[in-house]
Amino acid sequence: MRSISLVIGFLLLPLAIFAQNDEGRSEELKQGYQKLYNLEFEDAHRIFRKWEASHPDDPMGPVSNAAAYLFSEFNRLKVLQLELFADDDKFVSREKLVPDPEMKNALEKELTKGDDLAKKRLAVSPRDENALLATVLANGLRGDYAAMIEKRNFAALAHVKSSRATAEYLLKIYPHCYDAYLAIGVENYLLSLKSAPLRWILRIGGAQTDKDEGLRKLALTAEKGYYLAPYARLLLAVAAMRDNDHAKASELLAGLSNEFPDNDLIKKELGRVELQNR
Repeated sequence: MRSISLVIGFLLLPLAIFAQNDEGRSEELKQGYQKLYNLEFEDAHRIFRKWEASHPDDPMGPVSNAAAYLFSEFNRLKVLQLELFADDDKFVSREKLVPDPEMKNALEKELTKGDDLAKKRLAVSPRDENALLATVLANGLRGDYAAMIEKRNFAALAHVKSSRATAEYLLKIYPHCYDAYLAIGVENYLLSLKSAPLRWILRIGGAQTDKDEGLRKLALTAEKGYYLAPYARLLLAVAAMRDNDHAKASELLAGLSNEFPDNDLIKKELGRVELQNR
């Protein structure tokens, strides 16, 4: 149970946010996600609400706004510290959280709106990219809440599996959607860290558990991703921390800190890693 708990936490560490292909990319949405990385949640809400108003049939608007609600709550509850995901014992022994019920209601309201819009679009066109992206994101966010706040790990695993399966379908249609590789990369890397019997059980359930493949997919998103390149670099930094490669972790975190100067969590983690690198 301890191993599954850590896997779920890292799998869902922020964001199941998948980007669009070259034709469908939105600079406005990208700015909203950049605000999330910089922990400027009110600005992110403003951008996502503006997108909702100007694109009322696009499910990515409400689902993206739901992400802003969730990660502002994560920040308030102090569950975004990277050291939690680099240390099994710290993650398992983290304090019990007291969630904000108003935030949960707002989160679920936006997710439900996104679900409804996505279903309508997929009923007309099963290959609708934005609808698929919104479905991936909504499952990921619900998994985030289940794992990180409610500690319902098996429920979260179901959401992760659904998100990954949709991401694979998305990549078959849009193979240059580099951000979508992150979902496959995270699952492969994290589940590969578990014991052989657990990996076997997870494979039976359809999970992918190849560490090298996972790191390759994360690196691909880190290099070519549109919305998720910073997030992929963050996950690679955590992977380096778990491997005690403090020099690589420091390099990755330093780049993120320069790109997102208002993110105090990255600054704090960078300082801790630099001390270990001396």
